[in-house]
Amino acid sequence: MQVTLRAVTSLPITLADVEAAAARIHGRATRTPCLEMDALSHIAGVRVFAKCELFQRTGSFKYRGAANAVSRLPESTKDSGVATHSSGNHGQALAYAARERTFPCHVVMPHNTTRSKLAAVENFGAHITLCEPTLAAREDMLARIVSQTGAAVIPPYNHIDVMAGQGTMALEILEDVPHVDAIVVPVGGGGLISGIAVAAKGRSKDITIIGAEPSIADDAARSKSSGICQPTTNQLTIADGLRGSLGSLTFPVVQTLVDQIEIVEEDEIARAMRFSWEQLKLTIEASAAVGAAVVMSDSFRALAHQRKWRGVAIIFCGGNVDLDHLPWSK
Repeated sequence: MQVTLRAVTSLPITLADVEAAAARIHGRATRTPCLEMDALSHIAGVRVFAKCELFQRTGSFKYRGAANAVSRLPESTKDSGVATHSSGNHGQALAYAARERTFPCHVVMPHNTTRSKLAAVENFGAHITLCEPTLAAREDMLARIVSQTGAAVIPPYNHIDVMAGQGTMALEILEDVPHVDAIVVPVGGGGLISGIAVAAKGRSKDITIIGAEPSIADDAARSKSSGICQPTTNQLTIADGLRGSLGSLTFPVVQTLVDQIEIVEEDEIARAMRFSWEQLKLTIEASAAVGAAVVMSDSFRALAHQRKWRGVAIIFCGGNVDLDHLPWSK
């Protein structure tokens, strides 16, 4: 897939879509706290606030998008259900959102998925089908299930209702924290940063949106730099929630509204994750630690000083950690 900026005439979602999603999931999604992190503020040289989506239902921000998407499906979906492929957080979120409406839910998962993630998806009532750990195998198996069941596919990020749902946290940040000049967002498939960018820029056009990405899975940075959507070429990052590539819907938003994408090394991600556990007392997953690693860098401190930022928000996107495979216990 190649999408150039010249081909983009409008963005797939608007601020109004995000605001409608916020109304739709109000009272269902947890309004997570946005807490000032003194230890990070000291390192970054600017007040840092963490949007703590590790406290969200199912342990990650993914519930927002899944709940918004499922809420828009007709009642007749009870006959066919919903389906997706996922290695973790999205599968859990969709299973939970489907259970709320008593919809059947089918989740295709790689056979090497950790037992804890399999158990979480199963506990929320999903029907799990295992496949080979490749994107092609996941998509093929999902297509088979859809042909057999007629289930509605809710993908992890490349879906307008999912993107709008994820953007609702930006509305909360801007309401809860005074003087936010920048938001740092982990980037995988781009659903999260797209929703946040649309909502934040829609409410405050001067706010800076910074993507945070592992250096060994830097497809979003390369895509933004080249103007052509590029697939990820490395699936080995410890930030397993960020292994996806930008989609046809998310790429135009990243290209148009995201100001810059910063990359960090694997050891920096592990160090930021451990710092959060030990110093912040927040058990974030590695994908969330990518944003913290950016904020802890010397280059970010210099940027914040140069721009005279008063406050920065970072997205702690989830806390679903495989305790048997911590990055510092190898």
